[in-house]
Amino acid sequence: MGEVIRVLVVDDHPVVRRGIRSLLAEEEGLEVVGEAANGKEALEQVEKLHPDVILMDLVMPEMSGVEAIQRITADHPEARILVMTSFAADDKVFPSIKAGALGYLLKDSDPEDLLRMIRQVYRGELSIHPTIARKVIQELNRPAQEPLTPSPLTEREVEILQLLAQGVENKEIARRLVLREATVRTHVSNILSKLHLANRVQATLYALRKGIASLDDNPAGK
Repeated sequence: MGEVIRVLVVDDHPVVRRGIRSLLAEEEGLEVVGEAANGKEALEQVEKLHPDVILMDLVMPEMSGVEAIQRITADHPEARILVMTSFAADDKVFPSIKAGALGYLLKDSDPEDLLRMIRQVYRGELSIHPTIARKVIQELNRPAQEPLTPSPLTEREVEILQLLAQGVENKEIARRLVLREATVRTHVSNILSKLHLANRVQATLYALRKGIASLDDNPAGK
């Protein structure tokens, strides 16, 4: 048996959780290891279960999905979070992405989209519903609040940004470019600082908008 992706389902509707559990039970390589009905329970389950992918609703009692994402990524920067929600409004989309979610799926999507995006997020790849992707690109096309640093990215930094946009992790980037992993981390930090970006997700979106990388470069897009 191959590798199994362990999924935590966070949603305040029991019927939604049950439906996702049933769907994933029929799919080889995917397993629901836990459920949570709100953000507070999600934090507890993440600490207890250490899931590979967290499927996160946004509008929930006690603690919202956005706050849960912020708390989880603060304690577990490596967390792979896929938002699944009925809401495509800007006040839901951008806070989720800025908080560190790697994917954003609308609940009216096909089951096959959910299965595909779980696997993409597990690989560390950006995975966003087309409706949401258009919103994000529009947002990124607005003038930046802060001007970019006059110092452009170096050739090496551009190379690393291209790999980041493909979802390649630091360890693998170091192997491909024959660098120390600590050196790669320094380059990534410099890239984010120069471009006034908060995380790898925003770096990926920036690279796509600027044409430094394209969706065709991403194995998941094939």
